[in-house]
Amino acid sequence: MADSSKPPAAIPIGGAAAPAPAIPVKPAVPVKPEGNPALRMMGLPNLPKKLPSRNWLIFWAVCGSISGAIIYDRREKTRATEKWRRAVAPLAAEPIGAANQLPRRLTVYIAAPPGDGLRAAQDHFIEYAKPVLAAAGVDWEFVQGRQQGDVRAAVAEKIRRVRRAVERPDEPLPATGESVVEDLRVHLALPKYQGVHGDVVFGRHAWKEYIRGLHEGWLGPLDAPPAPEVQVPEPVVTPETTTDGDASAKPEEAEEKKEEKKKDEKPKRPPQPVPYNKPEDYDAATLPSTIPDQFQPSTAIPFPHRLGFRHTFVRLGWFFNRRALADDIGREVAAVCFAASRDYRDADAEQRDLLAHEEHNWQKSVWAPEEVPKPEEDTRTPEEKARPPKERIWASPLLVDDRIVQRMRRFEILPEHEAIARAVIVPEENVEGFIKGSLRGLWRWGVKTWTNEPMRPNVGNVDDE
Repeated sequence: MADSSKPPAAIPIGGAAAPAPAIPVKPAVPVKPEGNPALRMMGLPNLPKKLPSRNWLIFWAVCGSISGAIIYDRREKTRATEKWRRAVAPLAAEPIGAANQLPRRLTVYIAAPPGDGLRAAQDHFIEYAKPVLAAAGVDWEFVQGRQQGDVRAAVAEKIRRVRRAVERPDEPLPATGESVVEDLRVHLALPKYQGVHGDVVFGRHAWKEYIRGLHEGWLGPLDAPPAPEVQVPEPVVTPETTTDGDASAKPEEAEEKKEEKKKDEKPKRPPQPVPYNKPEDYDAATLPSTIPDQFQPSTAIPFPHRLGFRHTFVRLGWFFNRRALADDIGREVAAVCFAASRDYRDADAEQRDLLAHEEHNWQKSVWAPEEVPKPEEDTRTPEEKARPPKERIWASPLLVDDRIVQRMRRFEILPEHEAIARAVIVPEENVEGFIKGSLRGLWRWGVKTWTNEPMRPNVGNVDDE
């Protein structure tokens, strides 16, 4: 028996090596594909083996909930506005009479809310009320108040112009932009709209000024109260002599500089007209003979507005529920378009309570008394000092006179108009967003391109010789 520990024999130099023994090769094990075969056949990536972490789930849940609430509220707000817009759309097709007759014209009163600018009121009108008014085919004019008392002065002056034209026909009226347009319409013999016009007031602050202006225009005098005399002290000019003894050179240069500054300055806004009467004078006033038995109907539109960091959650609640506000404003504006009205309730003085809850949203500075500057810190001109203090209409209680409020009427929507609005079906295309609308347009474009006949060269009939 050969020794197994004996080393292999050496291979001689230049000789051929012995063949190596064959090593058995095991068959390859097939690799099992990972993932879902259905997703792999469709070319989709494999799903993750585990869910995201708890923090990521919370983050995506909060983001999805907020986004869903915003998208849903925006769709429903658009649906509510579109519903009332379609309900009043047939009014735009109704004939108004003569071919050159003027359309119905409303007066819209908006004012800057307490603590904010006029832009907030303008955006509120454009977002909620303008689509319905435009769909009904009515015309409107704006009366905009940038500060407290502007709406009151505009309403009172409009009434006084009507009274002067009847009570003092020989007295020429002051020329304004509105009077020039009216004169042109009279010259062109354009007939006015024979029907209900009406006033639309936005917000409790503008409503208070509107009521105050009605009482001032009909119960106040036609002439403005006498202005207090202002004694302006003459400036003392001390001539300064130059080295050449010319004492009039520097004062002339100073006057030229003053004239140049006046030219560069922007024209100042005219002062607000002072009230012609006060609420305490209502009882002693007599009604003019030109007062009508009924005024044009009016309505007050809600205008919720709050400022301040501590009201953040209140504003968030309003932001997520704009659909309810759009439906309420659409109903009120539709009532104005349908021109149905009723008398205000005399039992509880409905005019005093309209939108009274909005006063809780105003800033504290509205209710704070006006501070009088100290004499050493007072930088006002003598004319400004002589003017009476501005009337604080917003913070004052709304006082009314029965002779005025009994002649007022309010727009109100009728049950048949409510039924018309409920029967309106708003298509999905009118409320969908940008992404869904783009996908819908892309799909229609693809279908139209696929179904149309292919483009062919215009070579005519090849069978003709």
